Amino acid sequence: MTLLRHVEACNRFDPDGYRRFSISGQPIGWMAPDNADFLVGRGLAKHTDTGIGISGGGFISLSAHLARIVSALDEAKLMATPRREMTPVLRKWGLGSCAEIDRAGLPALGLPAFGVHVNGLVNTADGLHLWIGHRARDRQVAPGKLDHLVAGGITMGYSASETVIKEAEEEAGLPADIAARARPVGQVTYRLSLPDGLRNDTLFIYDLELPQGVVPVSNDGEVERFELMPIARVVEILRETDDFKFNVNLVLIDFLARHGLIDPDREPDYVAMVRGLRQ
Repeated sequence: MTLLRHVEACNRFDPDGYRRFSISGQPIGWMAPDNADFLVGRGLAKHTDTGIGISGGGFISLSAHLARIVSALDEAKLMATPRREMTPVLRKWGLGSCAEIDRAGLPALGLPAFGVHVNGLVNTADGLHLWIGHRARDRQVAPGKLDHLVAGGITMGYSASETVIKEAEEEAGLPADIAARARPVGQVTYRLSLPDGLRNDTLFIYDLELPQGVVPVSNDGEVERFELMPIARVVEILRETDDFKFNVNLVLIDFLARHGLIDPDREPDYVAMVRGLRQ
């Protein structure tokens, strides 16, 4: 089976089926028309030339306004259950946040979301292996699916590298001195329409080579266990199944391309696949 199917599955987005969501006159998110009309009807947003929007004030007032929107959408069951984890609202990476919002509010409003994914590499006498997490079956997102060694959203007050260190300790029991060795190697982006909104995501990718004696241990219940998997088995699962969490597929395909484990001569969909990793 072609690896391209994973890339296509993460890029199911038709802008004609959405309205832009603006903050202080700048289009930044996307909303389903019914949800947009709901906010206007509640007096929580106003019509704009491109969709709906909110305006006025600075960080504190905009954050309070977004909190009221999240509360209304949650009460009406028009979004996923709030995560009680605040994340920055960024018009563009590298600029300061204009507000903060509950993490579940990002897809509800189609706002840009940023996270980190860490490939855990181990070189053994039998070749390259990756540490793969088996997600707990009680997770809100992708229960029971296969996952990376470390992954997580960038929350308020954290940089990308700080998120790697925080998530490495929380999810895999890795100390800061080891997690700090993770090297930033790129990003993948995608827009994916889901029942709880639009995933408008940028994932910053890190490679972390671990010594053979270091064994990750779950600290926060995100994964049930970790498995050290030969790269050939990783490729086999990618090709033949949908066992990996949807966006993990993209990061792993990027890994295979960067490490020469797939190439244009052996992969007929190589050009479309690599282009699709960065929408």
